[in-house]
Amino acid sequence: MATYRIGSDIGGTFTDTVALNDETGGITLGKVLTTADDPSRGAVEGITTTVRQARGHLAGVRHIVHGTTLVTNALIERKGARTGLIITKGFRDTLIVGKEKRYVEYDMQIELPTPLVPRRWTKEVNERLDARGNVLVPLERGDVLRALEELLSEGVEAVAVCLLHSFRNPAHERLIGAILQEKAPRLAVSLSVDVIPQIREFERATTTAVNAYTQPLLRTYLRSMAASLRQAACHGSLYVMLSNGGIASRDTAERFPVRVLESGPAAGVLAAAYYGELLGEPHLLSFDMGGTTAKAGIAEAGRPLTTTNFEAARVQRFKQGSGYPIKLPAIDLIEIGAGGGSIARIDRLGLLKVGPDSAGAAPGPICYGGGGSEPTVTDADLLLGHLNPAYFLGGDMALEVEGSRRLMAEKIAAPLGVDVVRAAWGIHQVVDENMANAARVYCIEKGRDPSRLTLIAFGGAGPLHAFWIAEKLGMRRILYPLGAGATSALGFLTAPFSFDFVRTLMGRLDQLDYARLTSLFAEMEAEGRALLRQAGVPDEEISIRRYGEMRYVGQAHEIYVPLPDGPLTPDSATALRRAFDLAYEQLLHRTNADYPVEGLNWRLLASAAKPRLRLRSVPRRAGQRLEDARRPERLAYFPDHGELRACPVYDRYRLFEGAAFDGPAIIEERESTVVLGPNCHAESDAYLNLLVSRG
Repeated sequence: MATYRIGSDIGGTFTDTVALNDETGGITLGKVLTTADDPSRGAVEGITTTVRQARGHLAGVRHIVHGTTLVTNALIERKGARTGLIITKGFRDTLIVGKEKRYVEYDMQIELPTPLVPRRWTKEVNERLDARGNVLVPLERGDVLRALEELLSEGVEAVAVCLLHSFRNPAHERLIGAILQEKAPRLAVSLSVDVIPQIREFERATTTAVNAYTQPLLRTYLRSMAASLRQAACHGSLYVMLSNGGIASRDTAERFPVRVLESGPAAGVLAAAYYGELLGEPHLLSFDMGGTTAKAGIAEAGRPLTTTNFEAARVQRFKQGSGYPIKLPAIDLIEIGAGGGSIARIDRLGLLKVGPDSAGAAPGPICYGGGGSEPTVTDADLLLGHLNPAYFLGGDMALEVEGSRRLMAEKIAAPLGVDVVRAAWGIHQVVDENMANAARVYCIEKGRDPSRLTLIAFGGAGPLHAFWIAEKLGMRRILYPLGAGATSALGFLTAPFSFDFVRTLMGRLDQLDYARLTSLFAEMEAEGRALLRQAGVPDEEISIRRYGEMRYVGQAHEIYVPLPDGPLTPDSATALRRAFDLAYEQLLHRTNADYPVEGLNWRLLASAAKPRLRLRSVPRRAGQRLEDARRPERLAYFPDHGELRACPVYDRYRLFEGAAFDGPAIIEERESTVVLGPNCHAESDAYLNLLVSRG
């Protein structure tokens, strides 16, 4: 019986599945509409359908790596557990006060994110540690019992514990955790010393509160999904993608749901990194455009960029500072409110606007025939001739052209005084410009020049728009992977088991307590190895990478610095300074040699070896001709022509290694469509990936 590895990615509109045959390297892709009422139902449906399409059996599924937006959605929609917070006396308003900073300085009507824990469910305990972790006021057991009794009387289901300076000394938090476990064993409890043992009280309290708030929900969801899979006779192990690009066991994900916030978007950048290694493209900008959002991230030398500063559930979706700060490692990417379902409208000034609101899976774009009544990007792509109405999802879902045409004329074309095609191209231009601008700013913030990167485009809508994104960014090379519509799901299968840890130890590099730092790294490494052993990873396959968060003395923010291997002693100060200078110069293109540097937080990533993917190559057969891959031409719009013209159409699955042609062209596959404008050259490789050179 053939064995399979499954990647399962739940998006806002579609749920994508990829089944990889371990023996042949063959990949089978599946795409079903997301079931918003219970996303796990769509995930299980996608898995069973895709394995059936692969002519396999669910009993042959070895393991499933799953990514979900459940945690993020729970925060946005405020559908988590009733959560309490136990905090040091005098700090009850930590979540309310925050940083006392406006994310839009002069907006007098600014809306701040509502704390996940109401003040009435925040309970103080009389204890105190000093900044070095020494006990100033001992913790009294009776104080904890009183707080617990009050929380239980108000129906609290989860409790976060965050005491002042506990990252220096976890004893008081550990004691509270033991008392809560003893007296209320069914209560979901999150201790900050487990979730995020590092400096900065507000961020630590917020991150721990998010973990507690979403813990019961994710636990129920994952257990329900596991039960549904067993009921379907699928007994493969269920793993969950983490925000940092690693995977963890179901038990670990249930303990730390805050680490699952960015699990879906992370997989796309992982897939880009994999293709970069496979095809020898070391510098990539990933562009993942689905039905609801577009995401962009950078992958270099086979690894995605990571960050320890991101936010969840922003009040103003694209304004930094308007969400809950999460101080945990995550793949660094930018989210743009642009997808196939993004709604177009004419604003009060008579200008065309697109997004960020989306028609989603229900009702969806007008052309889906699900009751949608607002023109979307997908409707525009259809009216431009870029989409084949009879071959959407390989023909499983027919698109309704006339409904799109009628409402596009009524709501967009008539108010603008243009015809339907020009209105559709206007939508296309607006959404492309939005995405290109966001990607440009993102690259510049990371110290990268987008024109020096190769764009890799995927997602259901990404290949439709990537050519014009690349044009606006001055990018000359574009990579379209085979199965682009579900490439993110493939990214799940490239992720290793991994977990990261953090400890705070402040000090100038030339004055740091290196003995203490060595002890902290040894402690984190022991935890990491134990966690990976529990997941079945052999010791010899575990790798350890160390990082520091450093800054110039006096700076308010620090940067992420990879540390050299080997022992850390006072003699290491020069090597650490050199590593900091290299990272700082790459990010900001300058250094300040006269300023001393200090370390703040120290991180360790414990990971297993990357899974080996053996994609099936498709060598050219004797007698294969490009003409055999041609489909009937159709009318399509390109701005260079200014009108609908007959355009060559190719069947992606009938291309072969070395198949080459020039644009304009349309290349169709089941889950996505590649659209190439004029003045470009395309060539297919042995894996049927399409490499395009512009100009």
